[in-house]
Amino acid sequence: MHLSNTTPTHIILPLVLLEALIFGGSVYLAIALRFIGETELHSNRGVNSVLANAIAYASVMLPSMAAMGLYQVRSREDPIGMFSRVLAAFALGGIFSIILFYIFPSLYLGRGVFFLTMLFSLLAVGTLRPLFFQFLDERAPGLRVLILGAGERAANIPSKLRRRSDRRGIQIVGFLSTENEKIEIDKSMLISPSNTLLETAKTQAIDEIVVAQDERRASMDMQELLQCKLAGINIIDLPTLFERQAGKLKLDLLTPSWLIFSEGFRLDPISQTIKRTFDLTMSIIICILSSPIMLLTAIAIWTESGFKGPILFRQSRVGEGGQLFNVLKFRSMRTDAEADGKARWAQKNDDRVTRVGRFIRKTRIDELPQCWNVIKGEMSFVGPRPERPEFVKMLTQNIPYYDIRHIVKPGLTGWAQLSYPYGANEKDAAEKLKFDLYYVKHQSLRFDMIILLRTVEIVLFGKGAR
Repeated sequence: MHLSNTTPTHIILPLVLLEALIFGGSVYLAIALRFIGETELHSNRGVNSVLANAIAYASVMLPSMAAMGLYQVRSREDPIGMFSRVLAAFALGGIFSIILFYIFPSLYLGRGVFFLTMLFSLLAVGTLRPLFFQFLDERAPGLRVLILGAGERAANIPSKLRRRSDRRGIQIVGFLSTENEKIEIDKSMLISPSNTLLETAKTQAIDEIVVAQDERRASMDMQELLQCKLAGINIIDLPTLFERQAGKLKLDLLTPSWLIFSEGFRLDPISQTIKRTFDLTMSIIICILSSPIMLLTAIAIWTESGFKGPILFRQSRVGEGGQLFNVLKFRSMRTDAEADGKARWAQKNDDRVTRVGRFIRKTRIDELPQCWNVIKGEMSFVGPRPERPEFVKMLTQNIPYYDIRHIVKPGLTGWAQLSYPYGANEKDAAEKLKFDLYYVKHQSLRFDMIILLRTVEIVLFGKGAR
């Protein structure tokens, strides 16, 4: 029987550990080759000294890799795209390593050793990654999953988990039809049942059963499911399967009872206090560090507009608890962008955006003034993006559960921003809501840190900006 508690996040852990060993080992190898045949290595660099260097280098490179989105379980990058991210991660790691050497001189490796360390680790990582993901997709099928149901709900599973990355970590063994259920799936995918559900699961070496019946209450034998659970087989429902595999909540499968009884949606006061402290600290630091950039941006906006018009843009947005607040941004559109007073979503290649505005949107510089909104407590660093009240009113009426995203503070960045392109219509808003609800359900300081690291990837690669 396989481990029944394996989740997609755990799949990537071996890669993290292997690359940590590569980064640390590259330091040892570089020092050994640089000082081969010399007694200086043994006299000036003891084992503890090299270990400190190795740990420091790995501690810098792993977050740099994460910041480039290289530890995403659901990565759909082609080999060229992945290698470009690896190169960007090494460039970022190199910069941070130099800063680390400046702050802690005792960790300085020397130019020759540092170059060899970067070279060896780049070659090793570049070789390991394709082999790891090939093994992951072909020889590590993951949990053996049995779908309990063969009707319409069950038939939608293959199409909704059509991407290889969505199926990573699981292997759908087959479907088991139940009494009085109309079969909608390919009959070749049906499993012949044994006397009991538990016997069927044991025969097929099942790790997990997904309840996906069209009429669950009418045909599900709770006693048989209980026997399977007591035997160590994980039992989940269809919304939980999609939530775990796709990193979002499927709106068409949600029910109020599922939202109430499922894990998550908890606002821990201690965690919220820590998050608020983090928000304040980071906002002040960013305001100080980015002040030259903000000054140059203000001058550029003012110059392009002929030394007239506002530099900052204030717009009403819906925040925590449905409260309205004015979000601050550098103005990136013409002053007559909405001269008729009608609210419009930003479109791709929007002709209302100025030349300076196009650059500051692409680099996210236009959002730096929102640090003031964070300091005031109107926003957080991580959370659903705040929408305009005109859009919120319409979306709340047309999209179920849309108002749930307002139980937390809106953020400068968020899970939806990382996972879905810029929203430009109601359909996009519904798709982004799936990711926003996932964040609200699973919010934690650890999740926030993952999102912040991946935001660096978004800024550097310019994904989703309009």
